[in-house]
Amino acid sequence: MIATVTRRGKAWLGRANFLMGRTPRVESRADFRRFIPAPYQAVLLISADFELAWGPRYAKGAGDPLAFARQKARQERENIAPILALTEKYGIPITWATVGHLFLDSCRPAGGKKHPEIPAVPHYRGPFWDYTGDDWFEHDPCADYRSQPEWYAPDLIRLILDSAAGHEIGCHTFSHIDCRDAACPPELLKAELRACKALAAQWGLTLRSFVHPGHTIGNLDVLKAEGFTSFRTDYRNVLGYPKRHDSGLWEFGQTAEFAFRKEWPASYHASRYIRILKRAIASNTVCVCWFHPSFDPVIVEKVWPEVFRFIDAHRDDIWTGTHQAYVDFLEQHR
Repeated sequence: MIATVTRRGKAWLGRANFLMGRTPRVESRADFRRFIPAPYQAVLLISADFELAWGPRYAKGAGDPLAFARQKARQERENIAPILALTEKYGIPITWATVGHLFLDSCRPAGGKKHPEIPAVPHYRGPFWDYTGDDWFEHDPCADYRSQPEWYAPDLIRLILDSAAGHEIGCHTFSHIDCRDAACPPELLKAELRACKALAAQWGLTLRSFVHPGHTIGNLDVLKAEGFTSFRTDYRNVLGYPKRHDSGLWEFGQTAEFAFRKEWPASYHASRYIRILKRAIASNTVCVCWFHPSFDPVIVEKVWPEVFRFIDAHRDDIWTGTHQAYVDFLEQHR
C-alpha cells in the first residue's frame, strides 16, 4: 500500500514538474547552428540498450533475478519485430547499443573456463545490480541461440542490419559490466571492447558509438583509445547540446527514456514525448531519447505511433539520425 502511494506521488510530481517546464531542463544557446544541421530546428537521437538477459541477471529488487532476466529477454525478443516495422514505416533510425555476446551463434568453455579472454570481474555493489559471485559468466549457458535465445541474438542483429531504416549497431560492452572506474579495471573494459569489436568485424561492422551499461560512466580514456567516438549520460534530463571532451569523445546527455509508467495512461505518455519534441524545436536543442527493447509493448502499440507520426509531420524541423551520423556532422562543423 505504501509503495503504491509512493509511486502515485512520484507520478503526480513528475507530471507537475513537466508541466512547469522543470524537466527536461532546456539549455539553449545562440550558436545552436554548431549543433543543429541547417535548415532544421532540432535534432533527435534515439538509442536502444540491446541486452536480452545479460542486463538484468543480477538485478536488485527481483526475487529471482535470473528468472526475471529470462522473462525480460523473452519480452525483448517479442518487441523487436514491431519496433523495426514502426521505424521502417516512418524512416527513423536507432542506435542499437548491443551487448557483444549477442553477436554469437553459440559459445563453449575453453580449458574449462567460460570466455577466458575476459579478465575476472571483481566484486562490486552498484546502483542497479550487485555482483558477489564466483564466476561472472555463471549464467552463460554455453549453448546456442536456438536452444537458449535469451543469451544470443545473431538472428535479431541480422533483422536490424537488414532494416531499411538505416540503424546503427553500437556497443554496450561484451557482457554488460559495470564500467565505473572504481568497479572496472581498465584492462577489463579493454578486453570487453576488443571482444565486441572482433565479433562486429566478422559482420563487416565497425563499432563507434558506446553506451555504458546501467549508466555506469567510467574509463573514458579506454573508450577513446579503442576508437569510440561518443557515449550517453543520464546525469539529468536535458534539452541541450553535446559536450566534446578534451579526448575528442562526444557526450550526449539524455532527455527522456521511452518507458511505460502504469500510473500514466498511454495517451499522456504520447502527449508528453510530443511536447518534449515541440520544446526541442522551439529552443533549437538536441533531444536524446533511449529505451530498453524489453519495455512494455504498449509503447510500440499505442505511444510510438503517435510520436512517430508527429516526427514524420515535422521532417522539415527535426533532424533524425544515429549517434555516429550525428558525430560525423559535429566533427565537420567544429
